[in-house]
Amino acid sequence: MLVSEILAIKGKVLFTVPSNKSLSEAVAVMTEQDVGSLVVFDKGRMAGLLTFREVLIAAQKAGAEWQALPVSEAMIKDPFAAALNMEMDELRRLMVEHHQRYLPVMDGTTLMGVVSFHDVAKAVLEEQSFENRMLKNYIRNWPTEEDKV
Repeated sequence: MLVSEILAIKGKVLFTVPSNKSLSEAVAVMTEQDVGSLVVFDKGRMAGLLTFREVLIAAQKAGAEWQALPVSEAMIKDPFAAALNMEMDELRRLMVEHHQRYLPVMDGTTLMGVVSFHDVAKAVLEEQSFENRMLKNYIRNWPTEEDKV
C-alpha cells in the first residue's frame, strides 16, 4: 500500500498554523479539531511540524510562560516527510527511525497531507480485512474434483 492510498482512506484535510502564533493558540486549534499535529507555515512554505509531544516539551522547559511561546520555538524544524509513492513499510520504518508519530506528505514542495501512526494502523487493518475476505471467498469457492473434469 502506498502513502497516497493511506491519504485517500484518511482524507486530505489539513490543519496548519503560522510559525509566529502562540503555543496556546496552536493548542486551541489542535483541541478544537481533535488533531495531534499542525503543519507550521512560514512565508508560504512548510517550516515545521507541531505535535502534542513538542508542546509538552516546550511547556516543561518554559514553565508557566509556555502559552506565550511562539510555535517556531517548539516545533520540529524541517521534519522528515513522506512521498506519495512511498510504500507503507518504508513509511513505518521512517516514522520509527526518526521517532515521528506524524509525517507530512509532500509532492515536491506541495504539502499533500499528514499521516499518523493511527492512519497507518487503520490502513493496515483495512488492507488485511480486504485480503481476509478475498481469501475466504476463494476458499469457499474452491473447485471440487468433479469441477476439474
